[in-house]
Formats: sequence, structure tokens, C-alpha cells
Amino acid sequence: MILDKFYPIFDKTEWLEKLLPVGIKLVQLRIKDKSIKEIQNEIKKAKSLCSEFNTQLVVNDYWEIAIDEKCDFVHIGQEDLVNCDIKKLKASNIRIGISTHDEKELETALLYSPDYIALGPIYPTILKKMKWHQQGVDKLSEWKKKINNIPLVAIGGMTPSRSIMAFNAGADIVSAVTDITLNKHPEIRVKEWMEVIKNNV
Repeated sequence: MILDKFYPIFDKTEWLEKLLPVGIKLVQLRIKDKSIKEIQNEIKKAKSLCSEFNTQLVVNDYWEIAIDEKCDFVHIGQEDLVNCDIKKLKASNIRIGISTHDEKELETALLYSPDYIALGPIYPTILKKMKWHQQGVDKLSEWKKKINNIPLVAIGGMTPSRSIMAFNAGADIVSAVTDITLNKHPEIRVKEWMEVIKNNV
């Protein structure tokens, strides 16, 4: 299992085609508002690309497709845990990551013995409207004490410079979305991320 410290999230495989060659080793494919057939095709393509570049692919939410396509990692949001067959996933040797935003969600996540726990938004994010305000890096330290050896992912408003503070507070992995996808030069931005993490973590 490859769990890198840098964990970008993309909504289509075109991003993977463009940015995996830069050196990304952990990536999530998070697709919304497409048909199941389109999503399955995207996951197939992403799996092939990640295999080519020795990158760990994490499929967001579509756990049944992940089983069908023999993927090995799925990220589950709290709202999707209800309809997700975690036992079936684990029986298929698929690892899981779970999102958390508050104490109750953390307690729920820990019941499933996840392979990582994500906390966010650490900083304000424009990715999606959320009922949670920014958590702040101090919450990372609090979470890390509670989850011990489970890898902790910091997400929400992350930038290369902010990632240093997140790592110092206890994050094991930092996730980025719009900091890359809205950048005029995403390849250069990914290289900046990698350089900052290499030199400071």
C-alpha cells in the first residue's frame, strides 16, 4: 500500500493523465453528477493510469464499482457510510478512508477500523458548501492523539505553505483540490507541493 504525504483529489481522469507523470503517488478520483456507466469507465481508466505510474488510487464513494474493478482503496464520506457494506469491502481486501468533521463522526469512523481518517476543512474551502466552519490546525493535534497510529489526512483550503503547519500539528498526509485544479500552471504547482513536503517534513 502506497500512502504518500501528498494526496491530491481530482474529478476526472484527464487530471491524472496530465499530473501523474509529475510524480504523484497517492490520488483520489472523486466524480459527481455522472452516470454510473461513465463513472465506471473513469475508474477503469484511472486504475490503468495509476498502475502505469505506480500510484495508489483511492475511489471516492463508489464502493461497488471499486469491488467490481478490483480497486484496493475507497474513501467513504459520513453520509455514505449508511449505504456502504464495509464488511464486503474488507472481505474484498479493499482498504478504506473515512471523512470526519466532529467528535461524533470520529467515533463512528473508528468503529470501522479505517486505514486513514480525514479531518476537514482545516481552512476555509471553496470546494463545497459545508455546515462545519474551519477546524484549524489545533484540531489535527487533538485528532491525532485520539487515533494514534491511524494515518491522519488534513483537507480543506490547503496550500504548500499551510501544509507545513498541518504536518507540524500531527497530520500524516495533506490533501489538495482547488489549489491545484484552479491553478494556471497545475504541473508547476504539483512540483511546488512535492518540493515543500520533501524539504520540510
